[in-house]
Amino acid sequence: MGNIYFPNDFAVDKTYPTIVLSTPGSSVKEQIGANYAERLAANGYLALVFDPAYQGESGGAPRDLENPVVRVEDISCAVDFLMTLPYVDESRVGLLGVCAGGGYAVKAALTERRFRAIGTVVAIDLGQAFRQMLAGDGLSHRLEAVGRQRTIEARGGAERREQWIPDSLEAAKSAGITDPDLLDAVWFYRESPWCNPNSTNRIYFPSFGHILGFDAFGLVPDLLVQPLQVIVGGRRSSTGQYEAGERLFGLAKGKKNFFVIDGAGHYDMYHQADYLDQAVDRLALFYAEHLPART
Repeated sequence: MGNIYFPNDFAVDKTYPTIVLSTPGSSVKEQIGANYAERLAANGYLALVFDPAYQGESGGAPRDLENPVVRVEDISCAVDFLMTLPYVDESRVGLLGVCAGGGYAVKAALTERRFRAIGTVVAIDLGQAFRQMLAGDGLSHRLEAVGRQRTIEARGGAERREQWIPDSLEAAKSAGITDPDLLDAVWFYRESPWCNPNSTNRIYFPSFGHILGFDAFGLVPDLLVQPLQVIVGGRRSSTGQYEAGERLFGLAKGKKNFFVIDGAGHYDMYHQADYLDQAVDRLALFYAEHLPART
């Protein structure tokens, strides 16, 4: 299930440059994707934002599955859909990914050449992030637990889900959490005006097997040929978004630009208007250069 945001001057008999948005893990289309899509539309672009399969208002079971392979395929399916719309200029389609969606966007772009320009905002490689978080025995223990859970379900047992983050700031503080970035995430997803009932804050436990084997950036030097715009928040954080952006930028061999939003933390880039405006201003220039109007 997705939403298309239209420019103010939209006319069905014209064609428009179009941006597909790939959103963060656990988010739904009404949250971060909508904030960027509205601004891109104001800059003259069609913008498509959608709920991933198994999440939000999209179909599929088991619910709350986060499978990077499926997330990447969702992006190609989004382009398939756009190619059926007469007002989409198929030669001027770009891609924008935010947070984990940035990693998924890059992975999709490696083989999806219908995207002519790729933008990322606070992109992370979700697989690498979880491998680092569970480094050492934790990684092995998690994979063993995934195997046990799959066996339980294969034998007819109950599905298992875990929280992405605590369900409230009170719960986070009661658990002794002091990381300001994690507290920002809890506020945004669970208590802010962008809290949405379709965002369950639950991950289907076998998802961790898919996530831990995922590598978003590994083939970038070999397969990424499109121009790349990397945007990071200037305030480094526990999410590793700045370092991931540097890594992605260093791996890319073609036309590329690295842009820092001074003072912004990871979750600031989800909703704070001044930071969003800076990011979209930069993206609009980037897409205008690499998705030019035909003469």
